[in-house]
Amino acid sequence: MPRSSPTLRAAFSPFSPFSPCSPRRPLQGGFTYLGLIILVSVIGMVGAATLKIGALMQRAQAEEELLDTGAAFSAALQSYAQATPKGQPLQPPSLQELLKDPRTPALRRHLRKIFVDPVTGSTEWGVLYRADRSGVVAVYSLSQVRPLKIGNFDARFVGFDNKRRLSDWKFIAGAIALALPVLPPPLAATPVENAAPPEPAPAAPEPAPEPEVEDRIALPAEPENTR
Repeated sequence: MPRSSPTLRAAFSPFSPFSPCSPRRPLQGGFTYLGLIILVSVIGMVGAATLKIGALMQRAQAEEELLDTGAAFSAALQSYAQATPKGQPLQPPSLQELLKDPRTPALRRHLRKIFVDPVTGSTEWGVLYRADRSGVVAVYSLSQVRPLKIGNFDARFVGFDNKRRLSDWKFIAGAIALALPVLPPPLAATPVENAAPPEPAPAAPEPAPEPEVEDRIALPAEPENTR
């Protein structure tokens, strides 16, 4: 009877990893499956974080483009105001007058085109008019999202700090802003240091003393001695 080789005996040994009777095979498969689950979870979390960071970077870039576009609108309103003939309003009736100024016979453009809002993706903008709706005072985005940028603005963007919505960024011309009436805030009463104490009110004059009245009793006159 031929003997089996040592290799075959080792292969079919119950302690061999290649043997179907080996007790280590299910244990190795369990560790492999668990490692695969952990790897997929880590890849998913990294992918989600990457997408979130990418979306935030796109939002930040869109806000920077919105500031540049708004600055172009402000410059156009400023140019329109500076080119206004004497006796005419400084503000255009609409944004279309910025594309072609009808006040001059020659073609004059204060704005090349109506730009696309980089946040909303639309050419529709919010317009702030004067109280009588006779002229455009400011332009702003119609987006209601909360801005990522809340501080450290350029000097030309006055009042943009800590706004709650992007629509609160009002792009206004400097000359028009100075011409708008502004009510001064009410002054709060603040204590003044080292101030002299108030002078006391003059005391009321004391009433004049009543004249003393002597109690006198009229005595009968003594009769004269007659001789």
